[in-house]
Amino acid sequence: MATQWRDDGFRYGAVTRGLHWVMALLLAWQFAGMAVKEIVGKAPITAFWVGTHKGIGVILLTLIVVRALWGLYNMKTRPAPGGGFWGLAAKLGHLALYALMLIVPALALLRQYGSGKPLDVFGVRLIEGGWAEVPWMTAPANAAHGLLAWLLLAAIAGHILMVLVHRFIWKDDTVGRMVG
Repeated sequence: MATQWRDDGFRYGAVTRGLHWVMALLLAWQFAGMAVKEIVGKAPITAFWVGTHKGIGVILLTLIVVRALWGLYNMKTRPAPGGGFWGLAAKLGHLALYALMLIVPALALLRQYGSGKPLDVFGVRLIEGGWAEVPWMTAPANAAHGLLAWLLLAAIAGHILMVLVHRFIWKDDTVGRMVG
């Protein structure tokens, strides 16, 4: 059987599913690292994990833009979320997830640029730096990046909860659309 790359009206294609699961793993890495930082404090494991945070964040920001563009490209062929209250809740929940997955790393990138410090991601210089801090760029992320990230984690937990509801309570095929 040939691989279905694009979404159709019944299930998500390989590209959508691949982006979903790669981002899920990277987000799990990010949140696990921040949890280790909160629980363990300063330690070699924390330094390693937190040391990857910016690089993984840049990758996530890139992937969410690709994922959003891919979603727009497939908009007319994606599986419908259903109607009524639960269909609207699904649409709004996914919109919130996409918005937070875009805003959280975008704020961090704005803060990084505004700090005037260089940004190297896995050995590649993305921001040269060398200028004075720009407070209007750093302030929004200082105020909201962490808070919105934990809100994103709560939204992800809600997403996982609804996956379980679909699978074990409603016993519909919604999960099969993304698992393949």
